[in-house]
This record gives sequence, C-alpha cells and structure tokens, in this order.
Amino acid sequence: MSAQLKYVDPDQPPGLFSRAYAAFSNTRLGRFLSVHVVWKVDPYLMRVSRGRVGLDLTIPTALLETLGAKSGAVRRNVVIYFHDGDRVTIVASKLGFATHPAWFHNLRANPEVTFGGIPMRATVVSDEAERRRLWALADRVFAPFAVYRREAAKVHRTIPIVQLTARESVAIP
Repeated sequence: MSAQLKYVDPDQPPGLFSRAYAAFSNTRLGRFLSVHVVWKVDPYLMRVSRGRVGLDLTIPTALLETLGAKSGAVRRNVVIYFHDGDRVTIVASKLGFATHPAWFHNLRANPEVTFGGIPMRATVVSDEAERRRLWALADRVFAPFAVYRREAAKVHRTIPIVQLTARESVAIP
C-alpha cells in the first residue's frame, strides 16, 4: 500500500456533495448499507486499490490495519479520519451503537497499527478539554458524528477518539 495519506484539513468546509452524502449516510437506509455492505466491502476495495477506491465516496477514509487482540491476525477496517497538525485523528463511533468497534479493542491491545499504508502508533485521547476540541473538528469533517454521540450517550457509551502518530522507520542494516 502507498505511504501517501491525503491530508484532511478539518477547517476546510466539505462541499455540497460531501454534505449530502454524509446526510444520506445517517438515514435509516444509509445506516443499513453502512453496516451490511460498506463495512464488509470497503476494506477489500481499499486494499486492492491501494487506498484509491472506497464506497465512502467523498468522506475522507483510509484503511486501518490492526492486530487482533486475541488472535494476533491482521484485521482491516476503513475509518473516517482527519488531520490535527501532524497527527491523524480517528473516531471509534460505530454509528453510536452500544459497543465499541472491534478495531478499537485491537488497537488498545496493540497500539502499533498501519493507517493508509503508514506505520503509526495509536493513543486514546482521555483529556476532556482535548476531546471537546477534537469533537469540534470531527463534526466539521463528518456532521453525523454529533448524532452518533447522542445515540451512544443513550446507552451510556462514550465514543473514543484516537490519535495516530507516524512511527519512526527503523533502518535494517
């Protein structure tokens, strides 16, 4: 996979099509398609196209590769992201469902991940002031995150925010 990850500036307002697509993705049909089609097909599309083709169209997504917390096997998921300086921010929203996505459990067990073909280290953001700041940015990138937070709160779940930093490459002699 290419080590090029498109820079996603959360201060850049999404275009009309992006806003419309995000709104559709938050409808009953859009959520159904996300769970039953996109979440299953996108990792394969992103992998074989080297990150160039996915079903999320204008939503900024990339392939997250984690190691299974129990199995140690490589697990692939496509997640929405944006940049915060030189860090990449991802949100473990899972549409606001009652449980965290499996990839979140995997990266907590092994924070060394690959994102968009780049080796990275994952850190869960725990500081509430920092979480508020990042939520403001996340909502600019993908407005349905606000709905997901409300849905998660109804089932007493706090949606995790994760920041990824590029790992230093290790020269092999």
